[in-house]
Amino acid sequence: MIWTMRIECVSGPTLEAPWVRVVEIDSAATLLDLHDLIQATARFDRDHPFEFFAGRNYRRRAVTFDDTEDEGEFDSGGPLTLEQIFPLPKNLKLYYHFDFGDDWRFEIRRMRTKPKEPEGGVKYPRVIEATGPNPRQYGRF
Repeated sequence: MIWTMRIECVSGPTLEAPWVRVVEIDSAATLLDLHDLIQATARFDRDHPFEFFAGRNYRRRAVTFDDTEDEGEFDSGGPLTLEQIFPLPKNLKLYYHFDFGDDWRFEIRRMRTKPKEPEGGVKYPRVIEATGPNPRQYGRF
């Protein structure tokens, strides 16, 4: 099924204006697929480590999603998919943390829009709404 998700950059060293992207993505997409989507949409260089976690806000981590662990609450025996993660426990939101030195953080929410069947001829994931300019990944460029 195709889900509608809202991705908002909530912190970063060169974030000067609100940055929000509403996307449609397959519910079977993995966290790596979501990473690739955010990187492409923000036009970042994909040259730093990243992680996904859930928390009440981006400063308060409750659960870290780690596909490399052999054990854990979210261990699936393979790459984690969005449908394995959502719905999140009450009051938690999904966050994407990129470049641990510059601390880019994105909040990811599954919207209440009803899931739909994929449309023929449409390539997913896709951006369906954009607010704000892309931030500069590095301040000097």
